[in-house]
Amino acid sequence: MLTNHLIELNSNENSLGMSAAAKKAVINSLDIGFRYPDDQRAALIAKIAEINGVAENQISLGSGSSENIRTVVQMLKNESLIEGKSFQVIVPHPTFAYAELYATSIDVPVVKVPLTPKNYAFDWQRMQAVADDFDGISLLYLCNPNNPTATITDTTALKNWVQSAPANHYFLLDEAYSEYVTDSSFESGIEWLSQQQSDNLVVVRTFSKLCALAGMRVGYAVANPQMIAKLEAFISIDNTNLSGAVAALATLDDKDFLALSLHTANQSRQMVEQTLDELGLRYLPSQASFIFHEINGDVQTYIDRMRDHGIAVGREFAPITGFNRLTLGRPDEMAVFVKVLKSFRDKGWV
Repeated sequence: MLTNHLIELNSNENSLGMSAAAKKAVINSLDIGFRYPDDQRAALIAKIAEINGVAENQISLGSGSSENIRTVVQMLKNESLIEGKSFQVIVPHPTFAYAELYATSIDVPVVKVPLTPKNYAFDWQRMQAVADDFDGISLLYLCNPNNPTATITDTTALKNWVQSAPANHYFLLDEAYSEYVTDSSFESGIEWLSQQQSDNLVVVRTFSKLCALAGMRVGYAVANPQMIAKLEAFISIDNTNLSGAVAALATLDDKDFLALSLHTANQSRQMVEQTLDELGLRYLPSQASFIFHEINGDVQTYIDRMRDHGIAVGREFAPITGFNRLTLGRPDEMAVFVKVLKSFRDKGWV
């Protein structure tokens, strides 16, 4: 073992940790922990709406954005039953699995469309064809930037697709990592919602990544008011806990922490990319808090060897082989990773 504790670079958590302001807010809230967090929940909705330039009735809070993803799937399943129509979920493959998992749990068929073989981008034309050939309701789940590839999809193509789609095609844009995007061509789906009221678009975001509040379980959906009202029918009542609400509010106000969080991720990304370039290992252009890189070998063997050296790295994402997803931790953590990776090259392991 090269370290005294496991460096966790496998779950896209923000190892910078919660901001001091968020910790203080949680501690200060303990005296009112016996009260329901109605006021704090309302304040968080107002803050999110203000930041995103939308109305408060366009926000639905979730226990993590995973709950928001679930409500979209459940709501459309219910709509399909009421209307007597079939319902399917279309996902790129691989991607974040929660839409697929929730759909499968309620017997909704899921169509997986492989990423393009050359650069692992969304094959949006094929996904569109799958939706067009289906006589029923289709939900297209698109994680942008995508997980595990950390890449963004073409904004113009996606925007044109969403805005020209028929009424039975719905889009769920998961923008969990949008705060990390540096590509100037990227546009959030929230911008499209602020420009016009789309009936077929839901955007979900989370406080788990840049804000470092994964354990607080706070996320939200943005859509038009009518869609939000439908989604709220499937949200757990009082789903926002007091600690999560006050921590999220404090973090949004802590501009120095948010800047540091972003700077730290960018610094760590630069360290890893420089090393991968030195070793001649391919990687995809990361627009997120992780990087998808080549290892030139069996992924599970690589994972096991990294753990033996005190580092947990991401799992394999079939059907892609020979690549690993690496969370960008703190620079001091990445320095250890870089040292270990270079030692693997010396041993002929990567």
